[in-house]
Amino acid sequence: MDAPTTPSVDGDRSGDGSGDGNRSAGWFGAGRQHPQDGQWDGRQGPTQAAAPTQAAAPTQAPTAPTPTPTPAPAPAQEDTSDVGLLRRTMAEIEPIADKVTSHFYSLLFLRHPDLRALFPAAMDTQRDRLFKALLTAATHADDTATLAAYLSHLGRGHRKYGTLPEHYPAVGECLIGALSRYAPRSWGPRTEAAWVAAYTTISQIMIDAAAQDALRAPAWWEAEVVAHDMRTSDIAVVTVRPDQPYPFLAGQYTALETPWWPRIWRHYSFAGAPRSDGLLSFHVKAVPAGWVSNALVHRARPGHVIRLGPPAGSMTVDHSTDNGLLCLGGGTGIAPIKALVEDVAQHGRRRSVQVFYGARRDHDLYDIETMLRLQQSHSWLSVRPVVDDGPGGGLGARLPEAVYEYGPWHTYDAYLSGPPGMIRRGVDTLVDIGIPAHRIRHDSIEELVGARN
Repeated sequence: MDAPTTPSVDGDRSGDGSGDGNRSAGWFGAGRQHPQDGQWDGRQGPTQAAAPTQAAAPTQAPTAPTPTPTPAPAPAQEDTSDVGLLRRTMAEIEPIADKVTSHFYSLLFLRHPDLRALFPAAMDTQRDRLFKALLTAATHADDTATLAAYLSHLGRGHRKYGTLPEHYPAVGECLIGALSRYAPRSWGPRTEAAWVAAYTTISQIMIDAAAQDALRAPAWWEAEVVAHDMRTSDIAVVTVRPDQPYPFLAGQYTALETPWWPRIWRHYSFAGAPRSDGLLSFHVKAVPAGWVSNALVHRARPGHVIRLGPPAGSMTVDHSTDNGLLCLGGGTGIAPIKALVEDVAQHGRRRSVQVFYGARRDHDLYDIETMLRLQQSHSWLSVRPVVDDGPGGGLGARLPEAVYEYGPWHTYDAYLSGPPGMIRRGVDTLVDIGIPAHRIRHDSIEELVGARN
């Protein structure tokens, strides 16, 4: 599956906000506004009683009471903390994010041409990822736990690009240069100091995480293609043998790089639980303009060698509970769902696993025979194909709605894997039927979109 996986949390589903009401505002994920943040809610204060008036002649119209003026809303208090200064900068550059990103890379490659080799030849997909990650981290500078987890993962992942500790000062220098040019209203000595402090923290966490990871794992694994099975005209199951042991958990994902497009990495979920022979399988769908996916589907053959990044992701089974598993897989999103089923089978505990397998047409249920064989082997497993079969429906459009027909699901943990739209609808459906958000795990919507662009 062409995407990493992350747990779902209230108000922030994988960094992209699954519901408009809870979505982090803007390109860099600035926080939501609340009424107390300077927004007047329209309610007036209590109207004072009018003073008694002097009696008038019977023919004279009574004097209307003087209306009490509506009190003006108190002005919003400006946040002058370091985090407040960071967010003011991001709010200023948000409308011109593309210009800021382009200037950042122009500075980086002009001042430090040796760093160009760390990036792919074509920057159309990679262009904003590093810059966006830095700004996202700065947004959460006041959330130490979240920041440390996010940056540690980022630091470990950057090892496969060849990033070294000495590269970080150059990146910070160019980050400050780009921000100072395009945020003149919010920029000043205090703002610059806040950004320097934030980047120092960011870079040190990433450097430390990479150094610790280097003690136990390589930056990447070489893996030979040992099988290539075309399931449809644009979907292949690719099986590889890593050159050294590759520990991972069912439901996780990794990044793949092909020899035809150096330094371009794309995320794919493992299509099975760990095997005794050490082989790994991936379900790959060739997408338009998808360099890695087209190479894996149409060019890779047994004997070719690709690279694997480290395993990541938390869409894994909690084996400490007897909760059932409600699994929604759309298209090649069935790959990690299959891995979860195999994981439950290997642990030997009878737990209800209900799989809804979505596709546009019957022909697109490319792995249905495998799933039905698993169902025949395990009485606790139920597999239900769901075909959209409509001119206007997208992939997985009917999948969330199909869940309503069964249940109840209050004793189940939910897992979703598939296109971004399916995941958004699926999460809303699952919350509506009573599954708490913390028990819903799904593909990272942000990475899904990035991988397909």
